[in-house]
Parts: sequence; structure tokens; C-alpha cells
Amino acid sequence: MIRLLLVDDQELFLEGLSMILESQEGIDVVGTAADGRLCVELVRELRPDVVLMDIRMPVLDGIAATAEIRREAPEPPPHVIVLTTVRHDRAVVDALRAGASGFLLKDAPPEFLVQSIRAVVDGQQVIAPAETFDLLRAFARVRPVPDTSILDGLTPRERELFALAARGLSNAEIAQRLWVAETTVKTHIRAILAKLGVPSRVQLIALAHEHRLVDA
Repeated sequence: MIRLLLVDDQELFLEGLSMILESQEGIDVVGTAADGRLCVELVRELRPDVVLMDIRMPVLDGIAATAEIRREAPEPPPHVIVLTTVRHDRAVVDALRAGASGFLLKDAPPEFLVQSIRAVVDGQQVIAPAETFDLLRAFARVRPVPDTSILDGLTPRERELFALAARGLSNAEIAQRLWVAETTVKTHIRAILAKLGVPSRVQLIALAHEHRLVDA
């Protein structure tokens, strides 16, 4: 059962979303919040697996709430999916940098929303790599020259996998490229994320882009 916390300051949207998701098998909406501060408190209390987080809210916005959850929530912290009305939104990049596992448009079909919730719990990204790259190119802060120092703690094999994952390749595609088992790739990716201190592949892509390591 996936424990889900919904966060949005629009009451009608929040109620409708809750009704839709509560009807889905394997999903339990354990709570709702209308601002980021209450969200942080409920995360500590309810220990959800996933938080669907609006970006623009009173008291504490979704970006600050995401950062606080990643920093202070009990281990393991929940996956945060931010909700937005605009696909190319600077705030989305800030939320991804703060630790969100992905973003969805508020008008996404319910079935896609449910699939995304299940996917993020399974460790997958919930936005297409192409969209991630477009957002980062438009808004992310990048260094003037490539900086490989963040990779100093990785083995040569892990660096190779980092480069492929940073380009948006899936585990299956990496496994095919390197002639190894997909489970081996998963193990390496988990180790890479732990060594880099990032919660998901989305942050790995962002990190690689901001240090100009994708093209390098």
C-alpha cells in the first residue's frame, strides 16, 4: 500500500484529487494539507511514501517545503512530486534542485498520475529526460567549464554508468549498452546516488547538467 500525502491550497482541486486517488487500488491518501508548513508537520507524523506537492502556496511554498522534507524528514524521506500548471516553469527546476523526484502538470490524466506515483516509489523518474534537459538548459545555473570533482568518489565503472544515466538512458538501455544484467545496473545506480548524495535520477541529471558533465 502506497501512503500518499496531498498538498495544495485550492480546496476543490485537493478534494477532487483525493477522491480520485483514494479509489485506486494500492493507494491510501493518509492526509491533506493546504500549505507547505502543515505538509512538513504531517510528513513527520504520517510518514507518507509519496507527497504530491503544489509549488505556489501560502505560509511555506512547495520548494521550501520540499527542501525541508529532504533535510529533516525521518528516513527514508518520502518521494516528492511537484504539481504545476506550467510545463516550463523556473520554479520546477528549483523544486527539482531542492530534492523533488519529478513534476507533473495539474491537468495530467488521472491514470497517468497514478502510474507516476507507482513509478516514483519503484525508483523511476516521472518526467521525460528530454523535458528535464529543456528545463535545465532554460533555467538551471551552470558552471563556465566542466567540473568533474563531484565524481572523485566514484569508481571508473560508476563514472561510466553516471555518464549514461545523466543522458537519460534507462536501466535497460544501459544494461544493453554495457552488456551487463539490468539488476547490476540498478545496484550501481543506487551506489552512485548514495555517493553523490542525491535522492533520484532526476537530481543526477540536474547535477550532471549544472556541472556541465553531460556533453563532457
